[in-house]
Amino acid sequence: MNGKGGQHYYCLKTLEELQDTTRVALRKSDNPTATMKLIDDIQRLGVGHHFEEEINMQLERVSDWKCCETEDLSVNARRFSLLRHNGRQPCTDTFNKFLNKDENWMESISKDTWGMLSLYEASYLATKDEEMLLHAMEFTRNHLTQSMPFMAPEYRRRISQALELPRHLKMARLEARKYIDEYSREWNHNLALLELAKWDFNMVQSLHQRELAEIQRWWKELDLVGKLGFGRDRPLECFLWTVGTFPEPHYSNCRIELTKTIAILLVVDDIFDTYGSLSDLVLFTNAIQRWDLDAMEQIPEYMKICYMALYNTTNEISFRFLKAHGWNVVPHLKRTWIDIFEAQLAEAKWFNRGYVPNLEEYLANGVTSGGTYMALVHAFFLIGQGVNKETVEMMLPYPKLFSCAGKILRLWDDLGTAREEEERGDVASSMACYMRENTISCEEEARKHVRQLIGSLWVDLNSHLTAPAALPLSIINASLNLARTSQLVYQNGDDLTNTTYSVKEHTHMLFSNPISLEFPSSPELAVRAVHGADHHGGRGAIAPPSPPKRKFYS
Repeated sequence: MNGKGGQHYYCLKTLEELQDTTRVALRKSDNPTATMKLIDDIQRLGVGHHFEEEINMQLERVSDWKCCETEDLSVNARRFSLLRHNGRQPCTDTFNKFLNKDENWMESISKDTWGMLSLYEASYLATKDEEMLLHAMEFTRNHLTQSMPFMAPEYRRRISQALELPRHLKMARLEARKYIDEYSREWNHNLALLELAKWDFNMVQSLHQRELAEIQRWWKELDLVGKLGFGRDRPLECFLWTVGTFPEPHYSNCRIELTKTIAILLVVDDIFDTYGSLSDLVLFTNAIQRWDLDAMEQIPEYMKICYMALYNTTNEISFRFLKAHGWNVVPHLKRTWIDIFEAQLAEAKWFNRGYVPNLEEYLANGVTSGGTYMALVHAFFLIGQGVNKETVEMMLPYPKLFSCAGKILRLWDDLGTAREEEERGDVASSMACYMRENTISCEEEARKHVRQLIGSLWVDLNSHLTAPAALPLSIINASLNLARTSQLVYQNGDDLTNTTYSVKEHTHMLFSNPISLEFPSSPELAVRAVHGADHHGGRGAIAPPSPPKRKFYS
């Protein structure tokens, strides 16, 4: 087998052999501490999708393991974070041994740098009822910040990265790319796992490139922006959102279809914000409410083009779901678009008459106009997991989970783009609403309040990881991932006036720049090189799952 075909075969064979090597290490792991470290590394490196069954099996064992026999803060905090991150319900009683008689954190633990870092990361998974962990966030941040000047450069770098953005708030694919570099610097890293992560990242990147090619072909054929003569032409940026929301390789179809809806949403948003007169926007909204082609007769020509693109794309997604699952989801998908148009029209009317709503009213409308409900309802059906009469009914009205994620997106959007949007004549931002409502003139104070509000919304979001399973974990994770991606996209906006570069840098890292591979010349040598090279401590780590039944790299 020669040429590209032989190279492709070699890559797949090497990938499978590296998976098998890691799988053996996982299955042999009987040391709880080493097991947790390995699961954590596997998931951070972005290869957990290969080992879901084995990870779940080992998490059962970790869940049953009582931490009370160890006084190691880092071990206790890692167990808590690992279980909750995976949708399980660890008890916070494990931290009681680190509290004094006044139920405050003991000052003595501040000498344990890695324990403090692990506790800091765990605190971002706290729910409203876990006051102890909420207090730990400030306690650990203060002590870690104070101790940083006295640390070695490598430790200082890791602490600084965590303080800037804790793991729970990071976008999974970007975290995987960055953690590959960090993990390679660990003196005791698992060589097989590291090589698997590198190969897998490049294979997934190749998959994303094919997805992007399909999206760009569709977008070019649609020619929506070209026919209108205006509107944002950003399919790549839209795709970044969907990779953030659906990081697992097997959600390829979800990424492609949701990217289409987001690309159209940007054009709809431009029509409402910049190009449409108020009277035309009323006609546009009325036409969407009717949801039939005859309704187009009353709207301007440029709106007809956008209407047809939206109408056809929505019906095509619905048709695919009908064929796969036997459900007609047109009523659910069109409702999300009708709600967007009505919310966008409300904002246009606010701007037209100079009305500044209070923050609560602004956010309630902004979640809808920003497209969160549309994206997550589409995601629910595109994923297709747990779709039944009971869960479909939960889409009416929208779940609170979606509202929390949408508020985070709206607030980050405002932090990143408010000045630019106000200059082009957009509705007042959340900061402006807060300043008006509280009669303050300091924008920095309003920005601080918005950031605090985002933090409290994350506490609400975390509660959905611990609540009884009403919605499937897949859509809960998609909601959290949407909130994470909003921070990635907007966090370097107005505050640093450099959003474009930040997003461009992320897209290059994820979609254009593969990881260079230095590897033995044959798969057999590769496996010999990594077998027995686990310097991880303990017995290697957990037992990863068997390979997926479908191959996503063909």
